[in-house]
Amino acid sequence: MRVLVFDSAELAARRVAGEVLAALREKPDLVLGLATGSTPIGVYAELIRAHRTEGIDFSRVRTFNLDEYLDLPATHEQSYRHFMDRYLFSGINVPPSQIHFPPSEGSDLLERCREYEEDIRRTGGIDIQILGIGSNGHIGFNEPTSSLASRTRVKTLTDKTLRDNSRFYRGGEEPPQLACTMGIGTILEAKKVILQAFGAKKADAVRAAVEGPVSSFCPGSALQLHPDVSFCLDHESASKLSLREYHRRVLENEERLRHRL
Repeated sequence: MRVLVFDSAELAARRVAGEVLAALREKPDLVLGLATGSTPIGVYAELIRAHRTEGIDFSRVRTFNLDEYLDLPATHEQSYRHFMDRYLFSGINVPPSQIHFPPSEGSDLLERCREYEEDIRRTGGIDIQILGIGSNGHIGFNEPTSSLASRTRVKTLTDKTLRDNSRFYRGGEEPPQLACTMGIGTILEAKKVILQAFGAKKADAVRAAVEGPVSSFCPGSALQLHPDVSFCLDHESASKLSLREYHRRVLENEERLRHRL
């Protein structure tokens, strides 16, 4: 596990986007696992900039999103399909046929969740999985007590997540209580995982994920089991780590050794 502490979210976003772009140059048909929420917006802005100003080609990229609310139409401004189109897909040239979301409308959801897993396998698996982390430690919508071996499925959201999400909805509009999400086991099969977390409200979740025991009560802690995972943090989200000074030096030394690695 690499824990990298940056002076700002903007610097972290540039670093993460740089890793994605470097991987894309090596593998034009890169398979990306994508997250939503405010945390990855900086990364997506950097990818759009690279496409528009440097001519970076995304036409062979395949994408799989982590999650989507159940029964929220794609046209709804809080749907993750709407979010991804606004913040990424409208600015790069990934063909719509290569963009995938977990099933969220209609029937036969269990079978379609299995098909989603099979679609990921058919591409050869996710090369880079972008993640955020909820203030209760969830990754995707794998809420506390989710199985560490779980696969894509429908989950009921916790009261904490519903409260956190309620600010995005108009008065009188209730946030969805159900979502379809990649499982923790699915996430752990990605070849590389990059998790970003910013702000003091994520500090407890970051500490539990990085330094706590591996536990279903903090789903993010399962990332300790992954062979290639990076936590990209700012000073506030890293503020409760007992080894934060060590992690600061890790980043300094990684920059110093970059040409030798």
